[in-house]
Amino acid sequence: MPQYLVAGYIPDDFDPSTVDEATGRKIHELNKEMIAAGVRKFACGLGAAKSLRSQPDGKVLVTDGPYIETKEHIGGFWILECADMDDALAWARKGVAAIGGKVELREIFFNPAE
Repeated sequence: MPQYLVAGYIPDDFDPSTVDEATGRKIHELNKEMIAAGVRKFACGLGAAKSLRSQPDGKVLVTDGPYIETKEHIGGFWILECADMDDALAWARKGVAAIGGKVELREIFFNPAE
């Protein structure tokens, strides 16, 4: 069965201490619903980030923060196993409602080592 990434986006200046109890309850309820439906494989929120970029001299540059300079970044994600993209889309819509923000839905492609 295909797997999908549902990534939740938050503003770059997001302060986790501002998340109210109602939003936390919505996210926890959605997680329980996903588990009961057997679609959730993994979920988490994300914290501090380091960006690593290869340099022309072969070294690796390490900087603070998300890689892409943007006003938003991924604040958490779900890995879902669903019958198809339409099924995953229905869950992603619930994710938008739970976090009160934006999500991106992407199919995960596996390329196992042979």
